[in-house]
Order: sequence, then structure tokens, then C-alpha cells
Amino acid sequence: MDYILQLRELIGHRPLLMVGAAVLVLDSKNRLLLMRRSDSGYWGPPGGATEPGERVEEAARRETTEETGLIVGEMQLFGVFSGPELFYRYPNGDEVYNVTIVYLCRDFQFRPGHTQVQLNQEHTGFDWFSQADIPADISPPMRPALDQYRHTPLETPTKK
Repeated sequence: MDYILQLRELIGHRPLLMVGAAVLVLDSKNRLLLMRRSDSGYWGPPGGATEPGERVEEAARRETTEETGLIVGEMQLFGVFSGPELFYRYPNGDEVYNVTIVYLCRDFQFRPGHTQVQLNQEHTGFDWFSQADIPADISPPMRPALDQYRHTPLETPTKK
């Protein structure tokens, strides 16, 4: 996040093109992990901006661990989302045009010593949602990805 903060010092709130990663984490019951953002109150999956020189897959794993405490294993590409509908103005006035690479993950574990999601200061809560029960108040840049997810047939999880 330091890179974005450094750019903001130079350009203020003007729009940035931001490349980000998000992970659709599914539990053994095919429920999706969503977190409520502390700045806007919107729900969304773990994710965030890539840093210069960072691989998008690394950013997806890093952001998921930072935001949830989950350690991500195998991921599959779910989709790449971009366009005018991914424009977003943060509550502080910062503007971004997002290009978001979204992964699907069923392979995760909790940090040693934990049995549930551990939130950081960016979020006020979390919950696991079935496809039919995804809340309406989704973070605007994540709506296209979650709309696609709602209509994606899910495999029945296999027991390990």
C-alpha cells in the first residue's frame, strides 16, 4: 500500500489506474467469505492492490492473509475485470479505475492457533454466504465479479 500512498502524495485524489487481486474463498459448504469494509460499510472478498514488481498471485495471497489470517493454497483464475464499471471513489475522495484479477480458492487453512477468520483494521466483520444469499451492499468495483460468481455453477466440494 505504500506505493499507492506515495502516488497520492503527488497527485492527490485524481484517478489512478490500479491493478488489484481478490480471492473468492469458498469453504467446504460452498459458502463465500465476504468481509465488511470499515471505510464504506460495503461487503467484499479479501483483496487489494499489487505493489511494484509483485506478481498478482502473490498480491492475492498476501492480501488474503493480511485481511483474514487465512493461508491460501491452490487458486484458480476466476476472471479479469476492468472497465468503467470498476471506477470507484473512496469515502476519502481518492478515485481509481480498477483492473482486478479474481481467483477462486477452496484450499486454505487458518493461521496456526486460530480456528476462524482474523480481521485487520480494514474490516469490521465477516461472514460466509451461499451464492443465493450474497448481500446487496457489495463494494461497487467487486459487483461485476460477484454478479458473475452468482451465476457460476459450483462443483460439489470433495471431502479430503
